[in-house]
Amino acid sequence: MTPKLAPRRAVFLALISLLGFLAGCATNPVTGRREISLVSQGQELQLGKEGHAAVLQEYGVYEDPALQAYVNQVGQSLARVSHLPDLAWTFTLIDDPAVNAFALPGGYIYITRGILVDLNSEAQLAGVLGHEIGHVTARHSAQQITKQQLAGLGLAVGSIFSETLARHSQAAQQALGLLFLKYGRDDENQADELGVRYSVLDNYDAREMPATYRTLKRVSDASGQRLPTFLSTHPDPGDRETRVTALAKETVDGKTGLIIRGRDFVQRTDGVVYGRDPKNGYFEGAHYYHPSLRFQLELPASWKYIDTNSALGAVEANQKAQLVMSMVKSQIDSPESAVNQLVQSGQVSGAEGRSETINGYPAWVGRVRVASQQTGTSQVLVLALVRREAGQMFQFVGQNTTPGDDNDARMIQSIRTLRPLTDGSRLNPLPARLKVVRVTQSMALADFLKTQGTLGATPEEIAIANDLDLGESVAAGTLVKIVTPARIRS
Repeated sequence: MTPKLAPRRAVFLALISLLGFLAGCATNPVTGRREISLVSQGQELQLGKEGHAAVLQEYGVYEDPALQAYVNQVGQSLARVSHLPDLAWTFTLIDDPAVNAFALPGGYIYITRGILVDLNSEAQLAGVLGHEIGHVTARHSAQQITKQQLAGLGLAVGSIFSETLARHSQAAQQALGLLFLKYGRDDENQADELGVRYSVLDNYDAREMPATYRTLKRVSDASGQRLPTFLSTHPDPGDRETRVTALAKETVDGKTGLIIRGRDFVQRTDGVVYGRDPKNGYFEGAHYYHPSLRFQLELPASWKYIDTNSALGAVEANQKAQLVMSMVKSQIDSPESAVNQLVQSGQVSGAEGRSETINGYPAWVGRVRVASQQTGTSQVLVLALVRREAGQMFQFVGQNTTPGDDNDARMIQSIRTLRPLTDGSRLNPLPARLKVVRVTQSMALADFLKTQGTLGATPEEIAIANDLDLGESVAAGTLVKIVTPARIRS
């Protein structure tokens, strides 16, 4: 006799029950409740450890020992009053211009120099760090992983040729994938509440926190920020500024002597790099220079360019073609042998091209056919592998809606302009930096900025960094952050 199929809901409930049996339950440190989790505390620690190494490789530590120590000091003090005071917490200021802060499981907290620029007190810094600590103590990442796995979704990120050429280990890629997950409304509300709670327990004035969210909103409105950014990965759960204002007022009620430290904090930001550091790549028209990696490249003219720490991209004006360049690790030193391995392993179903030398670099340039996991169909991509040094290659991947047309030719022509950067004047560019100056007489911020010569940011961007409006009067003696422009050494 053929058994009847169980209703879909019954199957789902049985699966949940089985998963709960296999994975067990975990106690949430914040709520004290037991919850189904596919991620044990040991796995959280391992994810954090693997991901931490990848984050440092992907973004880099900001090279200012005094600021690093300061961020760590504030973070460790907050962690001691959190729900997990005995966790081995790690706080890192990373070298990224995006306005962001994020956390990995296991107590790894990150804040970018980009968000540091737009904070104006130690209490605001404590609020941001406390919010991220809250995501860890409430196990929000573990809950996200569980939800994703129950839905049958993977978290891994990486190259389309990940087995042969990869930036990070599989575990590190999974951990990095957590940075791009959006927290839900309830998670954000809870992290806001915990950020307020931890701040006040550590004697900070949490009434400074709403100004942080107001500034972040202004940054978001003023200019597009690349992912991950605080407001994209930490979406507003609904009138956040008003809600945090009420939370802070209620939590602070009756307490005196709370810490703000505005002037001291602003002084600490003097000299912080503003925007993208040109040592990590900069454009002059379509010409791209990368001093740290010592290469230069000419991208297709009139295309849109995207430059991040992990990749360089060019997109045709009508989005009919795109070329992405990245650095990849390779266990195979010969570009041609690496392509052959891609074919033999089935990662590409065919390759047509040839080995050549591009301005001294051994290379393979051609086209490959790759199957799409989403549609089951295949597509032809432009591919170039260029050996930079032992164990490392430049990888170019070009995608085109009409393979073989002029856009293919433009991408291949661009790849062949790759060459070493040897010009000493371009190897040591000076970045834009914050400069803290004292206002000598009362005047509107806009008028004051006119007295400061050439600036490295727009007046509106500088106003946002100071949590001021351009028409707002600034009193004599006030410390104001301005931005000195980036320049090439002569």
